[in-house]
Amino acid sequence: MSRTGKIISWVVGILLLLIVVIVVVIATFDWNRLKPTINQKVSTELNRPFAIRGDLGVDWARNPQEPGWRRWIPWPQLHAEDIMLGNPPDIPDVTMVHLQRVDATLAPLSLLHKELFIPWIKLQRPDARLIQTADKKNNWTFNLANSDSKDQNAPPSAWSFRLDNILFDQGQIRYRDAINHADVTVQVNPLGKPVPYAQIAGGDDKQQGAGDFVFGWQANGTYNEEKLSGQGKIGGMLSLRSQNTPFPVQADLRNGTTRVQVTGGIQDPMNLGGLNVRLRFSGDTLANLYGLTGVLLPDTPPYETDGHLIAKFNGEKGAVYRYEKFNGHIGDSDIHGSLIYSQGKPRPRLTGELTSDQLRMADLGPLIGVDSGKGSGKTAQAKARRGEKSSQPTDRVLPHDQFDTKNWDVMDADVKFSGKRIEHSNSLPLSDLYTHLQLKNGDLLLDPLRFGMAGGNLNSTIRLEGDRSPMRGRADIHVRKLQLRRLFPNVQAMQNSLGQLNGDASFTGTGNSVADLLATSNGQLKLLMNDGVISRSLMEIAGLNVGNYVVGKLFGDDQVRINCAATDIKLQNGLATPNLFVFDTENAVINVTGNANFATERMDLSVNPESKGVRIITLRSPLYVRGTFKNPDAGVKAGPLLARGAAAVALGTVVGPAAALLALISPSDNEDNQCSTVLQQMKQQK
Repeated sequence: MSRTGKIISWVVGILLLLIVVIVVVIATFDWNRLKPTINQKVSTELNRPFAIRGDLGVDWARNPQEPGWRRWIPWPQLHAEDIMLGNPPDIPDVTMVHLQRVDATLAPLSLLHKELFIPWIKLQRPDARLIQTADKKNNWTFNLANSDSKDQNAPPSAWSFRLDNILFDQGQIRYRDAINHADVTVQVNPLGKPVPYAQIAGGDDKQQGAGDFVFGWQANGTYNEEKLSGQGKIGGMLSLRSQNTPFPVQADLRNGTTRVQVTGGIQDPMNLGGLNVRLRFSGDTLANLYGLTGVLLPDTPPYETDGHLIAKFNGEKGAVYRYEKFNGHIGDSDIHGSLIYSQGKPRPRLTGELTSDQLRMADLGPLIGVDSGKGSGKTAQAKARRGEKSSQPTDRVLPHDQFDTKNWDVMDADVKFSGKRIEHSNSLPLSDLYTHLQLKNGDLLLDPLRFGMAGGNLNSTIRLEGDRSPMRGRADIHVRKLQLRRLFPNVQAMQNSLGQLNGDASFTGTGNSVADLLATSNGQLKLLMNDGVISRSLMEIAGLNVGNYVVGKLFGDDQVRINCAATDIKLQNGLATPNLFVFDTENAVINVTGNANFATERMDLSVNPESKGVRIITLRSPLYVRGTFKNPDAGVKAGPLLARGAAAVALGTVVGPAAALLALISPSDNEDNQCSTVLQQMKQQK
């Protein structure tokens, strides 16, 4: 052998010997010697304790699935036991994550092209504890060492990371949150074998191409101080890191009386690409969803709805959630439509359109602070669980339940609602409700709020300024062409009437309940009714016992035709004083004077009749109506007899109000409207 050949042989031999020595050293090296260094480096980098407290080792094995010569390359298989990751100093618990054992394999050849590729990692008994304190500090936000000093303009690393699969036998996550009053434990277990998405979701589900379900989970605990329980399934790592295969999710959660069911997929979950799920939820009141979703919804009777939720996550612009084509009910009212919830600055925003084929007016009661009727018992129980008590005094009639305005400024809204048929009572059907609700910076506007009633319509604008304390409200209401025979369908005598009711009302007030708003109200009310009847039986149907007494004193048991009833009432600081309150009947003119106080709910009215021609009314002294709204009292005033013509004299002082009320009569109704003649006569009196 030549000298050159000997040198080459020695070099190759030495290299092979070095490789053998390195392999032997690596194979026999006690990796536990590196634990102190690894623990210190990781603890320093994460700014929290980290420790591998058990055995640390590396085994070597070939991968027979590799092609050609690659299958002869041994792959390192790492294992570590008893691994602990601690919490930052301001979190009282010691441990955040504990792993009984971790096994992982590394593809060595991928390192040649700067990729750290881990085909699989196996976790034994993973146990994670997520904590948020009352001062909004949490343990899942990591403040990495020297992160602030890194050059933000530095080019990204040439190295990449890839993890194909995560396996574990049983996992546990405990979530404790002092802000949301939550303490929830979630158990996660492998299903044994993958379950196809269609087997769980059904063939009619709109989510196509979602991955298989791999893990199942169960949750128990409390959230918002209500019991929480749930179960469901999720996909595996393959669909979790896929940009094209939706990551499957299925959940059935119960929090107190609220139930939420979700089935669908998450697009590109590693980059929060989007959400496409079927969403069903139900409960005692929509208001309870605020704690779960952050979406401000009104207090309602029991509800249930089923629709399709599509979400797009737009980074700094915020997410957009579309709840499309949902169907459901609130109380006994059906509800359909689509809503869009957009996160953004300065506040999130809810927009959309809702419709109802049959709307029960009582189901809207909680929106205006009154009893919701059927189903309200459950709503009251829900309020009791939230520590809310009814503020309605036993001796008052006006609603004292408070508008809950404290959260009105957390969200803006622009929602249109239409109701085809409205169930108010068997005797008074309503129809064609339409309102445009706008909520901006705590200011609620209903413009318009209109519906059909008794053949006519009511058109109003309501503004509630919830950003003020106390709240300030304004209402402008216009009633036109309410037909008396349809307004009083149970009164036989009224069925032959061609009369109408027209009116305008406008008032402002301050307070957080209907009662408080009326108690401080300023404004005016004008009503005009023509061609009607009045009788004791009508008062009985209306439930007006005092009215029954007054009508009996004036007219006995007979039905009396009303040519025109007109009122013009001034409201000032909650005190209602009529400028004009008159009934022109076929037998007499009835003039009502006095006042009603909405703050004290007391009234003091005088009823002064004046017969036409031959005296038919035998009453020779005026009547009084006094007492409270809830317990009124009526009787005959003691004192001088009625002066003949007193009512006519009184009418001579109401030229201005009479002229104003003429505006309520449409020009097309002048010839048939009895009030037109009566008011013209009153206007001409001097």
